Amino acid sequence: MILDDLVAATTKRINAEKAETPLVQLQAQADKLPNKNPQEIVDKFLQPGLHFIAEIKRSSPSKGTIVTDFPYLQIAKDYQDAKIDAISVLTEPDYFHGNLQYLNEISNTVQTPLLRKDFTIDPYMLYQAKINGASLVLLIVAILTDEQLNDYLKLADELGLAALVEVHNEDELNRALKANAKIIGVNNRNLKDFTVDLNNSINLRPLVPEGIPFITESGIKTTADIKRLKDARVNGVLIGETFMRADNKEKIINEFKSV
Repeated sequence: MILDDLVAATTKRINAEKAETPLVQLQAQADKLPNKNPQEIVDKFLQPGLHFIAEIKRSSPSKGTIVTDFPYLQIAKDYQDAKIDAISVLTEPDYFHGNLQYLNEISNTVQTPLLRKDFTIDPYMLYQAKINGASLVLLIVAILTDEQLNDYLKLADELGLAALVEVHNEDELNRALKANAKIIGVNNRNLKDFTVDLNNSINLRPLVPEGIPFITESGIKTTADIKRLKDARVNGVLIGETFMRADNKEKIINEFKSV
């Protein structure tokens, strides 16, 4: 399963980064930074209308190379000009060709809230996210124990980070809700065969209380997809490949917003 490979690669990477920069150093850096208010992110996604998280990524395990030209700072500016609600920045290097430095540079270029998109398996990564300018972190239920999920949610809150808690099915959703996740993300991609089905989000939507933002991820390509999801009363969509492949990002975003 691809998640197992991603966790193994991430573990190796984080162990190497810890050897170079110990956790205590990151904690000292984080302590010097003011905390953002994660509730502001939650409240933003609960406001009326459909909200958009636009992703910056070069490639993925399912699609391979998505773009060869990758002016990530300009892409971030384009997203901000289109008044995107948040920007997701891939920082996983081995499978997505991301980099933590992208997050850092983008945070110094735009004011839009940033999501660190990575496979969070260690508290170290939450400190990295804060230091490099993130407002949100991704917590994937499938790769965490209940204890880890609870601990990371608590630490994220202490660091002033909102957490997008990603689930793939009803069992994972129940675990996320039991841990008091404040934002739920449903991934429509089957990580065993990479197929995508928007019905995954549509079917799970009624199980999430109205006071918790519901974000749908993966496989959103057309205005018809947007209409289906709006009709299902989702609060937001996370879109990567479709926006990354678009020559005029502001134009397609405005088309999706107009649905």
